[in-house]
Amino acid sequence: MATTTIPRQECAVTVLGGPTAVIDMGGLRIVSDPTFDEAGPHGYLTKTRGPARNEDVVGPPDLVLVSHDVHPDNLDERGRAYAKAAPLVLTGPLTAARLGSPAVGLAPWTSHSAARGDGEGDLTVLAVPAVHGPEDGVRDADGHVNCEVTGFVLSGRGLPTVYVSGDNASLRVVAEISRRVPDITAALLNAGAARVPTKFDGRPLSLDSRRAAAAAAVLGADVVVPAHYDGWAHFSEGGVDLELAFHEAGLSSLLRTAPHGSWVDLRR
Repeated sequence: MATTTIPRQECAVTVLGGPTAVIDMGGLRIVSDPTFDEAGPHGYLTKTRGPARNEDVVGPPDLVLVSHDVHPDNLDERGRAYAKAAPLVLTGPLTAARLGSPAVGLAPWTSHSAARGDGEGDLTVLAVPAVHGPEDGVRDADGHVNCEVTGFVLSGRGLPTVYVSGDNASLRVVAEISRRVPDITAALLNAGAARVPTKFDGRPLSLDSRRAAAAAAVLGADVVVPAHYDGWAHFSEGGVDLELAFHEAGLSSLLRTAPHGSWVDLRR
């Protein structure tokens, strides 16, 4: 029986589990951090749940965003194959060098334009910084905490401006992004307070729930969609923690915790 691809949306996002999200905007299908492997051990990490939709149901992308490639919870074997088959992958320079074609490396604060599928000009993808751990974490030879990680800001005429955080734990970085891009209207925030006992004294490698709420306030976004807070054993906080943190911050109206595989409108 033939596989039916999920219909394209005008301007919406669906989180499939882990960091993987499908963003439909400007007539383009954009997939961030594709992870399609089934549950089970992946090196020193354990995946507890597979994706809500597999790659055949998602269908071919127009663009793939890869925040980083060295951790299996952000790019696994099937996700890597999916990305390599895409017409374009945008990521950081070091990641692009490892992935090879069709990956294009973007240094922070540089951008790439892609022709929109709706004929309304270009979609601009701006690469932005991310810190994958505590600010005072030991930096590697390239100056990164843990590894190179890239976030993205998507924008275009008549479209919402969408921030895709990647595995960022730094509110300082969020503040810098908000200062440079003051019109962010929607944010896809990796949360979950990921922790690995052997790294940085077990401190969070991604936003915890309170810092996710603080990031939403700093960004001034109207819509906040959380990602990467479940499906893996190394997350220390989940959806209930996010809802409580946003409630206590008075920001519950911004948070969209739809079931994985359900669409969230990016415009409200």
